[in-house]
Amino acid sequence: MTGASRGIGRAVALELAAAGAAVVVGYHRQREQAEAVAAAIRAAGGAAEPLQVDVRDPAACEAAVSGTVDRFGRIDILVNNAGTALEKLLVDTTPAEWNDLVAVHLTGMYACTRAALPHMLSRRYGRIITISSIWGITGAAGEVAYSAVKAGQNGFTRALAQEVGPFGVTVNAVAPGAIDTEMNSFLQGEELREWLSRVPVGRLGTPEEVAALVRFLAGPQAGFITGQVISPNGGVVV
Repeated sequence: MTGASRGIGRAVALELAAAGAAVVVGYHRQREQAEAVAAAIRAAGGAAEPLQVDVRDPAACEAAVSGTVDRFGRIDILVNNAGTALEKLLVDTTPAEWNDLVAVHLTGMYACTRAALPHMLSRRYGRIITISSIWGITGAAGEVAYSAVKAGQNGFTRALAQEVGPFGVTVNAVAPGAIDTEMNSFLQGEELREWLSRVPVGRLGTPEEVAALVRFLAGPQAGFITGQVISPNGGVVV
């Protein structure tokens, strides 16, 4: 999986390992954190390897998938979680910032999925899960660029599910609301109180709650669920 060194990605890596999966802990810059995640999995009796990959580079994604298959023999589950945030008005968003968001969220998802799919299709089994965002469903003022790439991930999910469903591969997106992670640490004070006033359960979600949903979607019991964008968000109407 990509983006597995911290936050939701870390929780998903640990959850999938607890379910018996051998996990490739993909990271870009957070080497020590990724190594710590892999070490925690191995300490619990699981199998894990940290792997540096820049998802903006399709060749790097190809190499990562090839290395995974060489190491573990096959790839059953792909979790596209690599991401960056951008909280800016559209008029203040530079072309470089826009292009980087597209490269990480859309090109990265495309490249990793394209590399993994042949291995899944040949075995007629696979699970592709992308971590999107509630903003990809509702949009958010001040996060137009981020909302746009997340909406793109949702559209990719729905379309690809139709292509590969006949071959035993499911494709779903998990679109969390506000989760208590470093990425959402900007939610403080009045802004946090305003957001929580819109959340029926009255709190932020946890990475572990998102990971539990990913674990279900990644398992054989979720074979009839595909093309869905599921939003664990505490009851926010979307």
